Amino acid sequence: MSTQSERLSQFRALHAPGRMLVLPNAWDAASARMAQELGAEAIATSSAALAWCHGYSDREYMPTAVALGAAREVIRVLSIPMSVDSEAGYSDDPAKAASHVLSLIDAGVAGINLEDGTSPPELLCAKIRAIKEAAKAKGADIFVNARCDVYLQNLARDERKLEESLRRGKQYAEAGADGLFMPAMNTLADIGAVVSTIDLPLNILIMRATPSLAELKAAGVRRVSAGALIGRAAYGQAHHAIKMLLSDGKYDAIFATSGACPDFNKLFC
Repeated sequence: MSTQSERLSQFRALHAPGRMLVLPNAWDAASARMAQELGAEAIATSSAALAWCHGYSDREYMPTAVALGAAREVIRVLSIPMSVDSEAGYSDDPAKAASHVLSLIDAGVAGINLEDGTSPPELLCAKIRAIKEAAKAKGADIFVNARCDVYLQNLARDERKLEESLRRGKQYAEAGADGLFMPAMNTLADIGAVVSTIDLPLNILIMRATPSLAELKAAGVRRVSAGALIGRAAYGQAHHAIKMLLSDGKYDAIFATSGACPDFNKLFC
């Protein structure tokens, strides 16, 4: 089994200029291993879908011990790099956020997402610096993908969203971030402005309004992720099948997709 350092090097290489990493977000060991078997080059977890499958709401309601245990469950079945959505680090204290990330490094995780949300961008900068310094003190490192929520959470007027996103992106790059995540940024003009201004791999979230993968790659995007959407699709299909069984007494929806389920007994043998 490869070391965390080897997985980190492999993960960094997947963000090289001229290529685009497509990440199907997973929420448990089965969904992660299925994505690997289908050809995923790396796996990212969805904080929302992972929280739901453990009985918690998203937005850091899940205890850090549960989050760490879930990461260990997933990485145990993978031979490719994994990035963990660490929300805002599960603490406003940069030192505590760094301590949690060190545990993820010990578990073999190659990367994390770390978001600013509605907090001042200076707080995310402090967390990034604390994580990088704590990792360096242990002779380690981790890929920090800084998530800027200006578009996702409407943190500025429409005419100022790009300007504010660029301002924050520069701050996160200076703090030591390895990547920049701009969820809900969906216009190619804005994407192009970020790519040409900030020297970090840009991550875009798949949404209904998102341009095609080919257009994103041509614009210089180097990472695309699905967030909670694949988990929602899976739970949506299960919801439909259960409702049909209980309400109509029919099995059609169950058999419509159950045959496509991988042989997990074989994969996990």
